[in-house]
Amino acid sequence: MDKPKTIPCDPDHCIQVRGARVHNLKNIDVDLPRNALVVFTGISGSGKSSLAFGTLFAESQRRYLDSVSPYARRLIDQVGEPDVDAIDGLPPAVALQQQRGAPSARSSVGSVTTISNGLRMLYSRAGKYPRGQTILYADAFSPNTPEGACPRCHGIGRVFEVTEELLVPDDSKTIRERAVAAWPPAWGGQNLRDILVSLGHDIDIPWRDLPQETRDWILFTNETPTVPVYAGLTPAQTRVAQQRDMAPSYMGTFSSAERYVLHSFATTQSHRTKKRVSQFMQISECPDCDGKKLKRESLAVTFAGLDIGALSQLTLSELAGRLRQTAIAAPSEGDQHPEQTIVAQRIASDILARVEALTTLGLGYLSLERSTPTLSPGELQRLRLATQIRSQLFGVIYVLDEPSAGLHPSDTLALLGALDELKGAGNSLFVVEHDDSVIRHADWIVDIGPDAGTHGGEVVYNGPIEGLRDVKASHTGRYLFLADAIPVRPAREPKGWLKLDGVTRNNLRGLDVAFPLGVLATVTGVSGSGKSSLVAQALVELVGDALGQKKSVETPSDEAELLEQELETSTGGRIADGMAGVRRLVTVDQKPIGRTPRSNLATYTGLFGHVRRLFAATPKARARRYDVGRFSFNVAKGRCPNCEGAGFVSVELLFLPSVYAPCPVCQGQRYNAKTLEITYRDKNIADVLDLTVEQAHDFFADDVAILRALDALLQVGLGYLRLGQPATELSGGEAQRIKLATELQRATRSDTLYILDEPTTGLHAADVTMLMAQLNGLVEAGNSVILVEHNMRVARNSDWIIDIGPGAGSDGGAIVAQGTPANVAKSKASRTAPFLVP
Repeated sequence: MDKPKTIPCDPDHCIQVRGARVHNLKNIDVDLPRNALVVFTGISGSGKSSLAFGTLFAESQRRYLDSVSPYARRLIDQVGEPDVDAIDGLPPAVALQQQRGAPSARSSVGSVTTISNGLRMLYSRAGKYPRGQTILYADAFSPNTPEGACPRCHGIGRVFEVTEELLVPDDSKTIRERAVAAWPPAWGGQNLRDILVSLGHDIDIPWRDLPQETRDWILFTNETPTVPVYAGLTPAQTRVAQQRDMAPSYMGTFSSAERYVLHSFATTQSHRTKKRVSQFMQISECPDCDGKKLKRESLAVTFAGLDIGALSQLTLSELAGRLRQTAIAAPSEGDQHPEQTIVAQRIASDILARVEALTTLGLGYLSLERSTPTLSPGELQRLRLATQIRSQLFGVIYVLDEPSAGLHPSDTLALLGALDELKGAGNSLFVVEHDDSVIRHADWIVDIGPDAGTHGGEVVYNGPIEGLRDVKASHTGRYLFLADAIPVRPAREPKGWLKLDGVTRNNLRGLDVAFPLGVLATVTGVSGSGKSSLVAQALVELVGDALGQKKSVETPSDEAELLEQELETSTGGRIADGMAGVRRLVTVDQKPIGRTPRSNLATYTGLFGHVRRLFAATPKARARRYDVGRFSFNVAKGRCPNCEGAGFVSVELLFLPSVYAPCPVCQGQRYNAKTLEITYRDKNIADVLDLTVEQAHDFFADDVAILRALDALLQVGLGYLRLGQPATELSGGEAQRIKLATELQRATRSDTLYILDEPTTGLHAADVTMLMAQLNGLVEAGNSVILVEHNMRVARNSDWIIDIGPGAGSDGGAIVAQGTPANVAKSKASRTAPFLVP
């Protein structure tokens, strides 16, 4: 690459980075201005995040942690020490990343923003108490404290229950025939059946013929009697053995079906066991607190006519309306409690300022009680951003990861205002971004590239935005300054219409809508308007039901996920017409392709099976009788015995958090030494997993089956990922594009309906062009594509737009405009229309 174009910045007010080599960064030197909005651009995988987060934020955190005690250090989620020679002039940094953190049933919008703390104080000090009730402290209004939590549901608002119908799905079976389906399979269940025999119960008559009292005891008792068990004996032989006081096989302890299910779900580390027992549980609203999570005494206190549970269920916009009057109220003449009015005014005005910071960022449709696992990463990041604005820190670097993700262009304007506010307070902002409006708003651009992976990692341009116009090597400059970078093609005519009547879901209230078939359609609208409710939820469910496709439900792995599933609202409505044009449904979402590092790009796409067959077919492998399974890191015979194929081990440190280090036996290669002796074209199986998609494309140039998968991955812009890249290291956008690539490599069939929810998340404009080419290819092959999108380049290049709105939450859920992009752009009611004009 030519020498990068760099504009010098004031040496007294800049951060100097020398010799950065994190991930794919090629020993780069770069000077960045302080007290400015610096945007890091470049195509996906070029090294932007490696510089912003992996180098700058990591070094700032490392320096800070050096100053705190070892005990405090272990409480902080640390990033690794960056590979960099020197960084001078680096202030403290705060990272606002698109990370969910550990999902918790108790984490909510209110707790993340600390607004709930203010509300508790408001109810404690200024709430209206029933006559005779003593004043409660703020903790009594928190579901996370013993003082406040409802004793029945322990502050979750839901109770986990089991019923006889769930535990015994077929009451014509006998206990011996495993009528109690909830009990463990294999020996565990046999043990409990043998214990019932010892207790004198008849396990050979149909369950429904047992006395109700007996059935209730077996299923629900809290008693855990320990009795002698005579394994292998019949009930009659067991009675004789008991009468003769014979020595038992062992002593067995009984556990009711309910006790087994609830205890297993709460304590097991086995995903399989958790999946199995969760099917025997149902969740319902807590009858004691009506789902409001608090004790009766706490819910008896009201403010503005509502208890704190009801107030927390309001949207933030509604909450602001309730608080506004109190926030401006002053004690009046004759006020018997002027001090209470003053306290209420001060607390309410503080809460109102926090709430308005969120509504300004387009989050007014959220409620305080909305749990964080149900939020998108972009929503979570904006919640944290609003909290930082209120913190009034200065002299800090804020490092943000695509804060515009999931934002409608009209909401992005408010985001820019928030960033300006932080900058105006004397802070520096380092933002990794792809959005045009954020890039154009920047004071300084750092363009990394020119391409992805090994072809990136260099500074293409460093300076004010105007200077980027003349940098030919920059993909960013080409799309920012050349209007013809993405040519707009004429809209295709729909081949038919898929008509839905009376759709109800979240904020959709009896919506009638017609989706065009045989074209590429985009559903637009402000954040929270109802786009995903309509497309990713209602449309997917209705079409799936019509095709007889079972909805794949992720197995809940903890209490939070179980609650998240239960809280999902149901879909109403019907398909009125058009299913003749849809023979298959494919949903490509942003959920992870796996929960553990054992799931990776190669295994998910299926190409790893082909690779293992190649290794098993080598002369050396055949001579040793190694089969395909030998080359799986999940099978004992091939994997490293020390790390069991994980490639790393957990190292326990006395005063610090546990860290993961490469396995000392296999050096992170996952396989045992004998397996690694087998090579294919001079590479062992671990070497192949370490190849990027692009490198693998050259390596397997003669293998058609493997090339098909690799071609599809290259076509969606994922050439920089390693074949063995763990699922846990992939962003939601990368996971979605892997799913799309997996679908693209299959034989194309016509009349398939493809549904994608914000597929351009995390994509540079150059990658969006590649993605659109693939989606248009699906349409040309006789299929239909429906996208939910905020990206206006995509909307402008669609055949049809359905704009949902006009606002968010209760102000949305209606069709504001629909038609070709040119027609929707003329709409006066649509908030999308102004942004459709290039």
